[in-house]
Amino acid sequence: MPKHSKRYNEVRKLIDREKQYNLDEAVDLAKKVATAKFDETVELHIKTNIDYRKSDQQIRSTVSLPHGTGKEVKVLVFAKGEKAEQAKEAGADYVGAEDLAEKIQKENFLDFDVAIATPDMMRIIGRLGKILGPRGLMPNPKAGTVTENVAEAVKEFKKGRLEVRTDKTGNLHLPVGKVSFETDKLKENIKSAYEQILNLRPAGVKGNFIKKVVLSTTMGPGIKVDPVTIAEEK
Repeated sequence: MPKHSKRYNEVRKLIDREKQYNLDEAVDLAKKVATAKFDETVELHIKTNIDYRKSDQQIRSTVSLPHGTGKEVKVLVFAKGEKAEQAKEAGADYVGAEDLAEKIQKENFLDFDVAIATPDMMRIIGRLGKILGPRGLMPNPKAGTVTENVAEAVKEFKKGRLEVRTDKTGNLHLPVGKVSFETDKLKENIKSAYEQILNLRPAGVKGNFIKKVVLSTTMGPGIKVDPVTIAEEK
């Protein structure tokens, strides 16, 4: 068991480990227990009922947060010619082709949060799989990061579009804002993300898709949330 700080142990006392809080209570508690000296990220953790051993039940897609994550997102785009110009105009932080692939491969350049590519670039960046893959940065059509419409993709990811993917045990983890966000904006982000995730339910899942929902902050303890108070499964 990891040893927690005195601060963590104190705020942990404010949370009933056995209780499922409604969304309003959970957001209020998350703000209350976030006592770090920086603006902590609010995170949504979802335990699903998928069979993570089956490839057709893996989830990899995107969700859009109406109020963004509160974090400045750095976007890198692999494109050439007109598409490269469109990406620059849309606000991409880095745009290139073979030069960027070489920079990543030789210099281990990873100062970006999202990588987008036009389909023709995949032959160039295929060799980067071992570097970008483990970090969740490899462009993928399912995540909307392999596209001809690079300008729209850049704008969407800058605004608050996120890639979501199940981990090795079938769980989802995503940032839904900052502690400094107004309570209503945080709740709107959480509700929107959760409803979009419900719509990603794989066809093969039996019974309830969602088993457990937990809200936490970067340095704070987990707070169980009653899923029905966020959105009801159809």
